[in-house]
Amino acid sequence: MVTIATYGAWRSQVTAELVARADGRPAFLGRVGDEVWWTEPRPSEGGRRALVRPGADGPRAVLPEPWNVRNRVHEYGGAPWVGSESLIVFSNFDDQRLYRYEPGSEADPAPLTPVPRIPGGLRWCDMALDPGRGEVWAAMEEFTGERPTDVRRTIAAVPLDGSAAADRGALRELTGDRYRFTTGPRISPDRKRAVWIAWNHPDMPWDGTELRTAAVTDAGAFEDARTVAGGREESIPQAEWAPDGSLVVASDRTGWWNLYRLDPDSGRAVGLHPAEEEFAGPLWTIGSQWFEVLDDGRIACIHGRGEARLGLLDPATGTVTDAPGPWTEWAPTLVSNGGRIIGLAGGPSRDYEIVAWDGAGTAEVVGREHVDRVDPAYYPEPEHRTFAGPGGRDVHASVHRPRNPDFEGPEGEPPPFAVWVHGGPTGSHRSVLDLEIAYFTSRGIGVVEVDYGGSTGYGREYRNRLRGRWGVVDVEDCAAVARALAAEGTADGERLAVRGGSAGGWTAAASLTSPAAEGLYACAAIMFPILDLAGWLGIGTHDFESRYLESLVGPYEEVPERYRDRSPVNHTDRISAPFVLLQGLEDAICPPENCERFLERLRGRGVPHAYLAYEGEQHGFRMESSIVSAVRSEFGLYARTFGFDAPEAAALELRT
Repeated sequence: MVTIATYGAWRSQVTAELVARADGRPAFLGRVGDEVWWTEPRPSEGGRRALVRPGADGPRAVLPEPWNVRNRVHEYGGAPWVGSESLIVFSNFDDQRLYRYEPGSEADPAPLTPVPRIPGGLRWCDMALDPGRGEVWAAMEEFTGERPTDVRRTIAAVPLDGSAAADRGALRELTGDRYRFTTGPRISPDRKRAVWIAWNHPDMPWDGTELRTAAVTDAGAFEDARTVAGGREESIPQAEWAPDGSLVVASDRTGWWNLYRLDPDSGRAVGLHPAEEEFAGPLWTIGSQWFEVLDDGRIACIHGRGEARLGLLDPATGTVTDAPGPWTEWAPTLVSNGGRIIGLAGGPSRDYEIVAWDGAGTAEVVGREHVDRVDPAYYPEPEHRTFAGPGGRDVHASVHRPRNPDFEGPEGEPPPFAVWVHGGPTGSHRSVLDLEIAYFTSRGIGVVEVDYGGSTGYGREYRNRLRGRWGVVDVEDCAAVARALAAEGTADGERLAVRGGSAGGWTAAASLTSPAAEGLYACAAIMFPILDLAGWLGIGTHDFESRYLESLVGPYEEVPERYRDRSPVNHTDRISAPFVLLQGLEDAICPPENCERFLERLRGRGVPHAYLAYEGEQHGFRMESSIVSAVRSEFGLYARTFGFDAPEAAALELRT
């Protein structure tokens, strides 16, 4: 029997504890002999990332607590491990050192890299084993001073015998530090050439990168290093060697990340499947892999427009055949094994799973099989829609209406809705089952995920809409979607919320102070945000994004007024809607001082708000207790603002 009840007050099987236990997803697939291993989150174990392998009863950890297979390269981290049947090399989060481990051994992992002068200041990712020389080659990030921008990056060789564990001089640097940023190397099949991707400030890797190649000498040195493709207006996020010695690269030279075969000597490139869709994405994580070149020359590739499906590209015909099955989103981590393609895939009604495809008619789950923790009738059903933004521009979004098999809202009453803003801002929403969304929709609160102008998945032109206009286009697009939902009766225009984390937290906060969204939102959930543009330059944040604002806003020296006028910290007098502010106290990307300055300027203005700061959390929350608290606090804000009773909500103390 269905009960008619106020939106927001519906009872649900989706609890905050369930959301926390399901938080995060597997990542970084790799081959170890005939097996595929990966990392996965453990919120109940302090948020560590465990390296796991398949087992008869499900994945089992290769290393016990406290080993945490994760690194802080660029603060967002990069591929943290590489392995063979007899050897695993991984980055340990606590000290950022590389370690070696022999699978099946009773011995503890042994360190390969030294303890740096600055704690945690020698970091490694995106590794390639060179067993013939007894080394592992990797991207190295080394801090040279106390400031977050006192850093250099290069590709370096680390001896596998442990001789560098106490001797920095035993590390061999293979490239100079002319480039501010670098990926790890990809070594050609004959071991005689290397290729990698590099770029410099102020570019971000989705703006412009260079594809670099070098000859590898018998002594293992890089010789005749040069740029063969790319530039300031061309983004190359991935390059791999083909069996014939050519390169396969992803490039957006036509406005879309497409695949090309490239001659490493001449740089001549031939398109393999020209299309107005993306075959790669933004390189937030070093080591991301959108395609895999198979032994027979075919290319497994993740592609789509606003989605990411797995296909198999035949370079001889230029055709792409998609994998069958219910998986609509594939994460950028692929490996091939015995003619099969293995990846990480999910869909609107299923978590990310380890899926293998034979390239023909069969695809099957081989790890982390999705299990419904609650009745799927509590899951939201996303509707992908395109709305009209200012000037008639397209704005893409996914609408999740309230859904619960036991409840319906009062007749004629539209539900409250929360506008979810993704981070980045060069990012996008993915249509994979998210129990956090289900937590709200199953209680009667709708969610709309907005891929505002600047999001990825829709080509470079759409991505470039945000250039110089961050804090304008994102705010306008989210407001346009919210108003459209209210106008058509899908959402209650008097009960709209905006929420987001990181860059999404910026847009949520800016939406409370921008004239473009004046009076629109009844409340906001703001998580680990950027609040002061001028304070997020240079040493105000981490090095990777320290000059990001030059493209998003403009050079500070030329347009200081933009930094002042768009920053929420400078317009606290415009805020009237209640909000909750959530922050990790060890966040190096958006430091907590950012929130503290904002709250100081808000003091005495009579705006109801709550500030929750979490010990031990960085940028984003990984511990079970923090996630539970954050979800309940956001729900508590909605209960207070929208006027419904919710026993599961946190009893928020809103200060003024």
